[in-house]
Amino acid sequence: MLEINQVTKNFGGFTALNHLNMYVEQGQIHALIGPNGAGKTTLFNLISGSLPVSSGEIIFQKKRITGLKPDKRTQMGLGRTFQNIRLIKSLTVCENVMLGFHCRTHAGMWRTFFSLPFKDSSEEKEIRTHTETYLEFVGLRHRKDFWPHNLPYGEQRRLEMARALATEPALLLLDEPAAGMNPQETQELNTLIRRIVDFGKTILLIEHDMKVVMNIAHRITVINYGKKIAEGTPQEIQTNPNVIEAYLGEEE
Repeated sequence: MLEINQVTKNFGGFTALNHLNMYVEQGQIHALIGPNGAGKTTLFNLISGSLPVSSGEIIFQKKRITGLKPDKRTQMGLGRTFQNIRLIKSLTVCENVMLGFHCRTHAGMWRTFFSLPFKDSSEEKEIRTHTETYLEFVGLRHRKDFWPHNLPYGEQRRLEMARALATEPALLLLDEPAAGMNPQETQELNTLIRRIVDFGKTILLIEHDMKVVMNIAHRITVINYGKKIAEGTPQEIQTNPNVIEAYLGEEE
């Protein structure tokens, strides 16, 4: 599904990622972990096109996407959520998800949101139908007319995931989806992520909650100081001495 080949990212004299190699198998939940500052979000920004790579290449579904703009990558099937929730406060829950369909529409979102009621297009009706389906999928259909800021934190996270799903991605990038959640919200998130994969998607996620990672990931890549230090199953990663050293330090 995704190949990262010898990817390097420099910021001036600082190397955030250094000749990184990894791959993500179709239909899996692949976790990317590492200490703060390891380069995880930088990699997400390179994959989604928010930042250009300094060297190396990124291949998505056997097509080279290095250099493509973010909107082109979205059209190809790359979806993303962010570490800090980025919902549109001036749009309702339903409208936020409708926004995700923008890359698949022909009439444009301005026409969708501001056309007169009797001017509703068949495309808009189809978008609204699909929107309610995604809201039902994440358990928020009953909140469709709410304002996002009136939702509990965990529901805001699920709303952002619904909007990302509305772009119809083959690969969904989740940047710390469990951040700030209480135990019940985290458990609901785990269930939702598994359902998304059962729905036919592939997931690459960054997560600091090791319980989440070990419970749902099929494969884990660990990076530290911009380099891959380990990769394998949750069981292999838990006992890897390089991973233990990166998180806990090494005795003098």
